[in-house]
Amino acid sequence: MEQEEIPLWPGRPPGRGGPTGPEKVGGPGSGYGAVSNISVPRMRVYRPLRPNGSAVLVCGGGGYFRIQLWKESTPAAQWLQERGFTVFELIYRLPNDGWDAGAPFADAQRAMKIIRSRAKEFGLRTDRIGVMGFSAGGHLAGFTALQPERTFYQGADQYEKVSSRPDFSVLLFPVVSLREPFDNTRTRREIIGREPSMDAQREWSLDTHASAEAPPTIIFSAADDPITPPAHGITLFEALRAKGAPAELHIFSEGGHGWGVGTPDQIISQWPSLFAKWFNTIFRQDSGEK
Repeated sequence: MEQEEIPLWPGRPPGRGGPTGPEKVGGPGSGYGAVSNISVPRMRVYRPLRPNGSAVLVCGGGGYFRIQLWKESTPAAQWLQERGFTVFELIYRLPNDGWDAGAPFADAQRAMKIIRSRAKEFGLRTDRIGVMGFSAGGHLAGFTALQPERTFYQGADQYEKVSSRPDFSVLLFPVVSLREPFDNTRTRREIIGREPSMDAQREWSLDTHASAEAPPTIIFSAADDPITPPAHGITLFEALRAKGAPAELHIFSEGGHGWGVGTPDQIISQWPSLFAKWFNTIFRQDSGEK
């Protein structure tokens, strides 16, 4: 059966640029590899058999030049779906495809607004809609959580009447800082270029935007990650805690980068269960349950 998808924009998406030619998919599994050359941003929908009333927008990583579906966002989406979450896997536009650097952030904001606007249709609570992201997708998810009022596009349809702020944020080996010594990521190059100003480095680093209004956030890292070492997650965790925002951080000794849900032989594969316990604790408290 063909995967249900929701386009983000009527007609051409906002912003300048864009790719030429068809969308490209690589890696194992037709339709689930690393995707690029995206001209039609959209969400793939994973409807659970027994919905729990909560939703997650999932953003795969890939340095903003591709999106790792089959190894990151798709396995996470399936795990969440099996546990009652309604999942929306985001296929967002990429600067490397010729779009403006703000295009993926516009897509993520728009996706959150569509999900919240259509909450009744999907049987969702409007206070249980979160975002999850891996690596560059963690940067995208974090920016969406921390800068919900930032204007990345102009819109006036029915979806623009609600907030894009997620109710919780799950960041896995996220790119947090674009400053030195974290100036060697593909994320930094795609978003602010090879020789960015100090202002640009600050503006596009997640910890800059930590505030008391940030949604509850849980961060997962691996100590041996060569791309986004735990200092990224630690930086954001400390910034959020300093502002009084609820945050939790888990650092596993092994896992490297790009581990998705992990494999059964890896300790890091415990992160989905830790997320589930954290989620239940956060929202039991919010509802006043004991």
